[in-house]
Amino acid sequence: MNVEMNSELKTEVNLNSRYIISRFAERGFNIHPDAVKVLEGLKDKDLDLNILIDRVCRTHNGAVITPDCILNVINLMRNKTQESKPLSSGTYVTSETSERIEVKVEKDITGNSSCEGGIEDFVLHFNSRFEKLSRILKRRVKPIPIGSLSRIKPNEAEIIGIVCEVRETSSGNYLIELEDKTGRINVIATGKLREIASELLGEEVIAVSGILKGRNMIANRIVFPDIPQNGKRPNKDFAIVFTSDIHFGSNAFLENSWNVFVRWLNCEVGNEYMRELAEKVKCILVAGDIVDGVGIYPEQDKELRIIDIYGQYEEAAEHLENIPKRIKIILSPGNHDAVRQAEPQPSLPKEFASLFPKNVIHVGNPAWVDVNGIKVLIYHGRSFDDIIMKIPRLDYSNPIGAIEEILKRRHLVPIYGGRSPLAPEKEDLLVIDEVPDVIHTGHVHTYGAKYYKGVLAINSSAWQAQTEFQKKVNLNPMPGNVPVYGPNGKIHRLRFYKGS
Repeated sequence: MNVEMNSELKTEVNLNSRYIISRFAERGFNIHPDAVKVLEGLKDKDLDLNILIDRVCRTHNGAVITPDCILNVINLMRNKTQESKPLSSGTYVTSETSERIEVKVEKDITGNSSCEGGIEDFVLHFNSRFEKLSRILKRRVKPIPIGSLSRIKPNEAEIIGIVCEVRETSSGNYLIELEDKTGRINVIATGKLREIASELLGEEVIAVSGILKGRNMIANRIVFPDIPQNGKRPNKDFAIVFTSDIHFGSNAFLENSWNVFVRWLNCEVGNEYMRELAEKVKCILVAGDIVDGVGIYPEQDKELRIIDIYGQYEEAAEHLENIPKRIKIILSPGNHDAVRQAEPQPSLPKEFASLFPKNVIHVGNPAWVDVNGIKVLIYHGRSFDDIIMKIPRLDYSNPIGAIEEILKRRHLVPIYGGRSPLAPEKEDLLVIDEVPDVIHTGHVHTYGAKYYKGVLAINSSAWQAQTEFQKKVNLNPMPGNVPVYGPNGKIHRLRFYKGS
């Protein structure tokens, strides 16, 4: 179904037998000649022909569409139309037409990469990071340039700097080396600030207030860029599905569970409430690892069902073809996909993107996407490996903790030189310089959904059972868990795998 079709189109424009037969053929159905006549004779201006055809195909089990099947669906749709309430004089909205989905890709590296990986690129990249995060911090502190401290000689001061080094001293305190464009200074964190200092991740930008003692500063406050509290939640009458880490091509891909998920999207399984929720789904966001890839980790070939990358994407496209065309699918890559490993990553190249159905929108990683006024930041989440390793209180079973850390630091990859390769773009597109309504991640194959200061943080599980490689690295996945962002900001957790 073409969900962008103008609802003002009159039914009789499209009511010719050739069009009707072709529309059903696209969905794999033959239609009886008498059923064609029923549609040709339809005079009801309140019924959208394309919605009607979509409904018939979703509810019919046989190979041939009969007149009775058409008439049953028409009666159901007429009843719903009669129950709808007027919004204004002469305007009526039904559950089928109340939300026309509009997807805008607002920020994405695709087609805009210019880095060559030289020293100059890294200098520009980290300068960009510093400038962006400094602007955020300057709303909360009044910093003095580090190079001016020796000249002004204040007793107390506030500074902003990028963390160069953190180490524990012999006395149990922490020494933080901070740098801005004018100089460097050593900051001593004592007391309760020691715990905060111990969790500083690397090349992040922070503000510090403290007392100057010689060439050092004794900190009394450490300030992160952190997102502000946001009490507003979008009030929409449609649903968004979040998923990731499908791993088409893996011999551990949970095909049966995936097929039940697709049947749910087609309103074929579940109770009445769940079918109504499925009808409201307008968009699916996939946060990376669409396929399992090739050569991602040692001896991966032993865990592949499809051993070439092109074949994996062909299978992915075939499976996504079964998702209703009324639903927009936004695909972002991950570290298993056929794009550069360094982040930010562009969208899939044309040779693979062209395989997918037309309702698929390809974006990079990360990507900022506006879905009918809901601002979503999609990031695969590879930096979680470094963050979880650095902060002992975090673990893979609770990915929301890692999401909170990147929101607090306003940066998706706050550690440079770890497992997350960095592409030194002249502008640091990994800075979270805006506040999203939703941040959607994956990578760690576990489920999480929680509001953090008004932002919905989601980690969307996986569609792959535990592999031998995951056993070796002690990763216990929670596959088949699907978060659905429903009307009025309500979060639904759907389980399509019995073991989860």
